[in-house]
Amino acid sequence: MKYRSAWLLAAALMASNLQAAENYPTRPIRMIIPSGAGGITDIIGRAIAPKLADSLGQQLVIDNRPGASGILGSAIVAKSAPDGYTLLMAFPSHPVNQSLFKDVPYDTAKDFAGITLVSAVSPVLIVGVQSPARSVKDLLDLARAKPGALNHGSVGAGSMGSLGAELLRTMAGIKFTQVAYKGSPQALTAVISGEIDFYLIGSAGTVGPQVKAGRIRALGVGAKQRLSILPDVPPIGDTLPGYEARGWNGILAPAGTPKSIIDRLNREIVKVVRAPEFAQVLVGEGATAVGNSPAEFDAIIRADIKKWAKIIKDTGISQ
Repeated sequence: MKYRSAWLLAAALMASNLQAAENYPTRPIRMIIPSGAGGITDIIGRAIAPKLADSLGQQLVIDNRPGASGILGSAIVAKSAPDGYTLLMAFPSHPVNQSLFKDVPYDTAKDFAGITLVSAVSPVLIVGVQSPARSVKDLLDLARAKPGALNHGSVGAGSMGSLGAELLRTMAGIKFTQVAYKGSPQALTAVISGEIDFYLIGSAGTVGPQVKAGRIRALGVGAKQRLSILPDVPPIGDTLPGYEARGWNGILAPAGTPKSIIDRLNREIVKVVRAPEFAQVLVGEGATAVGNSPAEFDAIIRADIKKWAKIIKDTGISQ
């Protein structure tokens, strides 16, 4: 009798959950952005929110929770109920943090369910116009000729630019010195003045105008293909086969969120992401719209966790 009662309770709970998923959403949805207002992740989240709210028929509330390279905001989502009412707009450090920091309060691979990759952004390898390097090959030759003599700008051990530079170091077999800066504007200024020799800047958005103004020279992009914002700049992988470093923004839910809710969110978000007006939002940031399936996004996260964990281990990066 006891087992029958337990079975009936479980069945009733399952039926209740199924009904809740079918009626989803019935109240406002919160999207955690684990960074401050004004950055690319915040801009993208706020561009999606009103369109998604319209399609779902419920308000979508943006909640900025910056701190610890996105860990603070991500932890809130990981520990939230898996009911589709708390989402995460993740950024490139998401698959990196587990290997970079000690005591991360969640498992990146197990505690989240991917909904869709929203956008992709490529870092750009730049030098000052005074540099003798006019191609990726030139820069690698300079680094090999003077091991450790070249300086690279870094805005944080877990930043895409810094990790991409470490990937360049390991794949090309070169040595250089990482010079820390408070942020990309300071590192960019250092490249222009010749204070540092090169910089893998995390986003192409601010590079285009500087290239056109003749203040810097762009040698290569981290993506596998050329960027529309820098059509004359080849992929670094053309010189260093297999090289790829790219950042992204994507939306996740807590693990265990019903598949019907994940699929509903995926359909509605992909519609927003693939609309022409959303693409225009991304152009100024040097990003491109994606909008893929939950399974494809989960696969990207798993691959990035593995890829950057190896780089972090091999180079001894830590926070």
